[in-house]
Amino acid sequence: MEMNREKLHTNKADASSESAYHCSACHDDEEWGSSSRGRAKSRSLSASPALGSTKEFRRTRSLHGPCPVTTFGPKACMLQNPKTIMHIQDPASQRLTWNKPPKSVLVIKKIRDASLLQPFKELCVYLTEVNNMIVYVEKKVLEDPAIANDDNFGPVKKKFCTFREDYDDISNQIDFIICLGGDGTLLYASSLFQGSVPPVMAFHLGSLGFLTPFNFENFQSQVTQVIEGNAALVLRSRLKVRVVKENREKTTIQNGIEENGVVSTNIEKEVGKQIMQYQVLNEVVVDRGPSSYLSNVDVFLDGHLITTVQGDGVIVSTPTGSTAYAAAAGASMIHPNVPAIMITPICPHSLSFRPIVVPAGVELKIMLSPDARNTAWVSFDGRKRQEICHGDSISITTSCYPLPSICFRDPVSDWFESLAECLHWNVRKKQNNFTVEE
Repeated sequence: MEMNREKLHTNKADASSESAYHCSACHDDEEWGSSSRGRAKSRSLSASPALGSTKEFRRTRSLHGPCPVTTFGPKACMLQNPKTIMHIQDPASQRLTWNKPPKSVLVIKKIRDASLLQPFKELCVYLTEVNNMIVYVEKKVLEDPAIANDDNFGPVKKKFCTFREDYDDISNQIDFIICLGGDGTLLYASSLFQGSVPPVMAFHLGSLGFLTPFNFENFQSQVTQVIEGNAALVLRSRLKVRVVKENREKTTIQNGIEENGVVSTNIEKEVGKQIMQYQVLNEVVVDRGPSSYLSNVDVFLDGHLITTVQGDGVIVSTPTGSTAYAAAAGASMIHPNVPAIMITPICPHSLSFRPIVVPAGVELKIMLSPDARNTAWVSFDGRKRQEICHGDSISITTSCYPLPSICFRDPVSDWFESLAECLHWNVRKKQNNFTVEE
């Protein structure tokens, strides 16, 4: 009898704890297993035998993939970690919506390209006169003689709000972004926002256009759909990079002339540290610079030394950047919705050094090896290039501010179409079939 009571008490406790189970990886932190919530939402996976065969669970939106629950067997579960970097949603559920109708738009145009002048003017006229929106344009774009000397475009130009890069902060004034040009315009748009990034609509008016899925022929209807919130999104993760440099100021300390008549030597004194932070969409590249010696840098992962790169350098890229410099260096191509960081060596002096993929959220640290013969150089999406000396460090992790790129169709279709159109992925002549004998 006592054993039955104990079992009954245990079953009740298990049922109550199961109904109150909270999965922090789910969207909006919704509860699981509660009988009052009724049937689970769509996109459910098979039920977990450990929690009963009558319940359905929708796909979790976490860094751990499409796992319906975070419990393993009757006793084990995932430790609830409040330091989660970011949640990755199911690509099919990533849709654009507006809390309020968008009023301001940033138009980014490729500089020194005469072929973009007419599309730029048509788009700005449509945004200002038809949609009555506030258009932000970089000041140097309007300095183009073809724009400055156009009298018909003058009334439209007077309505613009201008800004200067590295001087004016427009991060809290832009509702969404329209890029006219190639992939470089999207990278430039990312660099303007070191925090939250507005949705980006990129038109293919450049040379490659891997990240720019929209054609400009029907721009009016496409822009209208975005303003109405009828569009899919792909969340392109970015890297948060922190560069710490030691300030090296030489101070001469003279203690007078020594007994042997030699003046005491100068002493190099380290005063403070210089810290810089960047948000990177494609990749961080550490290379040997102008030196003819091998690059020799140490790579740490969460504080543990994992390898020393001896070669021309190393690329740390996002999934978006996996199709850029990393692909040229022999790395695999990763879909933007995969939460990962790729480490790719550049011409390593080793036959076994293959590119590797590590989980998003880990912290990588790159430093010059103590016995390195020369310094290294680092660049961020091809910009802000600077020298790295002994004692300096580069810390890299997944940013909590992804770039929401608006899709032409959906995240999967757009990506594979870009592989086929831009990189000609798996293009070859088809093998002839056997002739069927009559």
